Amino acid sequence: MSEDPEPGAVLDVLSDEYARSILAATSVKPMSAQQLADECGMSKPTVYRRVERLQEHDLLGERTEIQDDGNHYSVYVATLSEVSIELDDGSFEADVQRREPAAFPGERESDTADRFAKMWENL
Repeated sequence: MSEDPEPGAVLDVLSDEYARSILAATSVKPMSAQQLADECGMSKPTVYRRVERLQEHDLLGERTEIQDDGNHYSVYVATLSEVSIELDDGSFEADVQRREPAAFPGERESDTADRFAKMWENL
């Protein structure tokens, strides 16, 4: 998505009650699709459709939760911080502020050994 999003596209996504519920819930803590379905009172297919739309506009991030039993799953976190719409000289301009989702220790390391060391240090 460009830095200057089309106002109509952003407003269209945010006009959806389910999308707003997902953003609100994931702004508090990362949540799985099942947790979002339970928290927001919607079906999992509805969650996945809204998650996809939110991700298309970089309003929602995704990361994988690793489980000891090998049953890994995705959790979602809101990256939207602020939306402002400005009307100036007959045209609308949208500004979308995003935040960087919290990273797990070592996630931003490019070297595999450094990544492992950071993860091990934080156990």
